[in-house]
Formats: sequence, C-alpha cells, structure tokens
Amino acid sequence: MSRVVVLDYGSGNLRSAERALARVGADVTVTDDLAAAREADGLVVPGVGAYAACMAGIDALGAGAVVRARVAAGRPVLGICVGMQVLYELGDEHGVRTEGIGVLAGEVRRLAAPILPHMGWNTVRPPAGSMLFAGLASDTRFYFVHSYAAKADLSAGDTIGEHGEPFAAAVERGSLAATQFHPEKSGDAGAHLLTNWLATLS
Repeated sequence: MSRVVVLDYGSGNLRSAERALARVGADVTVTDDLAAAREADGLVVPGVGAYAACMAGIDALGAGAVVRARVAAGRPVLGICVGMQVLYELGDEHGVRTEGIGVLAGEVRRLAAPILPHMGWNTVRPPAGSMLFAGLASDTRFYFVHSYAAKADLSAGDTIGEHGEPFAAAVERGSLAATQFHPEKSGDAGAHLLTNWLATLS
C-alpha cells in the first residue's frame, strides 16, 4: 500500500482529499510534518482560496523547498486546485503578484470569461498517452470551482479545459502531476484518476 501525505499548510480540502485517496487504496496521512512529506511515496498539495494566502501558508511552513526537492529527485507530487496553481512561478490576483513554488513555468491569471467563478462539471481534453486520464472516456466530466488558471501550454501536452478561454486543466511532467479540477469531488471519474496516479507510486 502506497504511503501518501496530504500536506497541511493551513488551506485546502484536506479531509475530502484524505477520504478520496483512502477509498482508492492509499495509506494516507494529513500532516504538516515536512520529514513525512519528504519521505512519503506520494505528496499531495491541496489548496482552496487565494493564491497569495496559500503561498503564505506554504512559505511559513517551509514546504516549497520540499516540493522542489521531490520534483528534482523524480518523486511523485500531485497538486489539486490552488495546489496546482502554486506550482507555477507566479500568481497574479487583483494586481497582487505572488511568487509560487516555481516547478512549473508560467503564471496564473484571472480567466477571461463572462461568468466567474467557473463552477460545475466540465469535460477536458487530455493529450494522447496521458497517464492521469488513462481509461477515461473523452466525455468524462470533472468538478471545477475557480476563477484563476494557468494558460494551457499546448507544446507541453497539457490537458485543456475551456471556460471563456483555454486553460490548463491538468499537467503531467514526469513525476509531477496536477489538476485544476477537484478529483476528490468528481465521483467515480475522480476516483479513477486518483487510482491512475497511485499506480505511478509503486
């Protein structure tokens, strides 16, 4: 059974992420213990709310260095929602520019959409050969709730979402994976995706 740490830095759907991962067979711990975060088979970075507030919690804990070290060493990390956004170099919210963890190139900005937040169930377009979306039908829907997102990097094979404009709905870079939507709130589809991610830990 893979050991997974859900990082507790004072933000995020910690218990729902914990329950969803346990349901698909992970041995899950929710903790702010950085040694446990370093040593786990997989590290989950959750997040809800404002980018700057999430980064303040991460910086106060000193967790950014742990995430960067895991990615550099090829050890699995999964970011969820704002936990995906903070993996980028920069977040720009209401004119406040905040440095992120910086393991993904680019910045997070407000979506150019007539209705915000983008809330509800939507389809996505994963690239061919995606690990996260393996075995999922093209019309599978996932649950989103956000007003900010990273611009999709088509050259890097990002999974594309659409709400007013294309955005990065998920990324996969070696051992680093992240979703803008909430797999823990996405029912069977989210459970399937988390199962796919767990399979990469062994």
